[in-house]
Amino acid sequence: MKILAVTACPTGIAHTYMAAEALQKAADKLGLKIKVETQGAMGLENVLTARDIAAADLVLIASDIEIEQKERFLGCPLRQVPLEAVLIDAVAVLKASISGA
Repeated sequence: MKILAVTACPTGIAHTYMAAEALQKAADKLGLKIKVETQGAMGLENVLTARDIAAADLVLIASDIEIEQKERFLGCPLRQVPLEAVLIDAVAVLKASISGA
């Protein structure tokens, strides 16, 4: 399963990057492929390409704010979760996201 994720927090500093790291570690633990775009104080980093999006089985948005360029994901299987949920238990978030729960 190919998962894409976007993380963003209101200040765009610590939590954006902590959530990205947590998702990467959780995906590795579960044997999933993931690419995480961060939308933080430094702008958009590790930007998801049109090719990435076309090949995605799931797009996970971990944010409590409106992300930039959300329209890129129209027509994609999309799940949005609070950023805090990823920081608390990224493995559980990924499991729930891939099962559709």
